[in-house]
Amino acid sequence: MKIAVIGDGGWGTANAMLLAGNGHDVTLWGAFPEYVEEMRRTRRNEKFLKGVVLPDSLKLTADRGEAINGAEIVVLAPPSKYFASVVESFKGLITDRHLVVSLTKGLCERTNKRMTELATEILGIKDVVALAGPTHAEEVSRGIPTAIVAACPDEAKAKRVQDVWSGPKFRVYTSSDPVGVEIGGAVKNVIAIAVGCSDGLGYGDNTRAALITRGLAEMKRFVLAYGGKPETLSGLAGIGDLIVTCTSVHSRNHSVGERLGKGEKIGDILGSMQMVAEGVWNSKVVHDLAVKMGVDMPICDLVYNACYNDFDARKAAEMMMNRQLKSE
Repeated sequence: MKIAVIGDGGWGTANAMLLAGNGHDVTLWGAFPEYVEEMRRTRRNEKFLKGVVLPDSLKLTADRGEAINGAEIVVLAPPSKYFASVVESFKGLITDRHLVVSLTKGLCERTNKRMTELATEILGIKDVVALAGPTHAEEVSRGIPTAIVAACPDEAKAKRVQDVWSGPKFRVYTSSDPVGVEIGGAVKNVIAIAVGCSDGLGYGDNTRAALITRGLAEMKRFVLAYGGKPETLSGLAGIGDLIVTCTSVHSRNHSVGERLGKGEKIGDILGSMQMVAEGVWNSKVVHDLAVKMGVDMPICDLVYNACYNDFDARKAAEMMMNRQLKSE
């Protein structure tokens, strides 16, 4: 079938490659015509997915109408910070006749909404599928096996995504809880910054394991308050994605945290990065929502302060250890 992938970042590109490899007619849309032309000429996306050759069958365009024309499935993959504006630019082109899938992990800084919520409101459509799990683009694009979850209240839509995306190296499960899946995908990036800070400070495996475990507890409290199912976070979009983001060399969020732990300033870190670290943006949204909903999230709170209030990472670690004692 014909599929349009909106967003030529690493994860959008990796999905376009995966779907093309499954035999579909795939068009990848990018916002900048000059860079799209460079990718078309070199058959590479060196800015966001170094060292990977794009398949000859993958079409590339910066034209919105050309990308959507004839598509049965539209895949949304812009960073969360730009998600609303990019989706708005496709208003009228993407309709209920399309199966719409969101790959973006994060919450909207302006509205605090999930990405599937934003897409349905902006486009005036129903039931966008959220696709998330332990899936670094660098590995998926090279055919390294993994598994992921497609979540939607409409079971038939989730099942259709499962059928289209699944293959020998990519296994898809389904879920009816997009809230749990999307909140897990947003908060795990914040926890990964905390783990990175710990590693940057020179702490060890014990500290890392404790942060991941207590981070998962924060994620579950947040999901419950938001209206999702905490048990969803025991799956691929929760603990699976949390582990890989907190431990992988590919994790930009972990890298940001590690540099914070070594004493670099957040402005210098972000200024040196081409790709985005969603956890920095989402630490503020998660912090604001947690305060509003009365959810205790001490790890996420300290990450927010490190990213936005120039809070020293070593002092943050000391504060975590000296909190009031409690039962698990």
